[in-house]
Amino acid sequence: HVQLVESGGGSVQAGGSLRVSCAAFGHTSSTKCMGWFRQAPGKERERVAAIYTGDGNTYYADSVKGRFTISRDNAENTLYLQMNSLKPEDTAMYYCAAALVCFRPPPLHPTHYNYWSQGTQVTVS
Repeated sequence: HVQLVESGGGSVQAGGSLRVSCAAFGHTSSTKCMGWFRQAPGKERERVAAIYTGDGNTYYADSVKGRFTISRDNAENTLYLQMNSLKPEDTAMYYCAAALVCFRPPPLHPTHYNYWSQGTQVTVS
């Protein structure tokens, strides 16, 4: 029903910035919220940001609050994650995801999200 295509990963020095994008295709109107997750080697996949498709309200994990910004472009049906003041601890594989059911606060566990991107590596040195 929904395909998520991610791009924009890469390597950046500590303190730098990077933007990752996630283009959505298909029956995108069925999704109630979208989120960004990341997973580092040996670590659990963690939710870093989420946005409700209905009203645009956002959520951020404490570890990225003030540094990352989640946004969407309705015209292009694209989700963005702007990452500023990057730290080595931010190094991970980043994924975007979409959920058909979203309560408040947004779903915590990755299993609650129905669609996933292929992931893109972000490396901060």
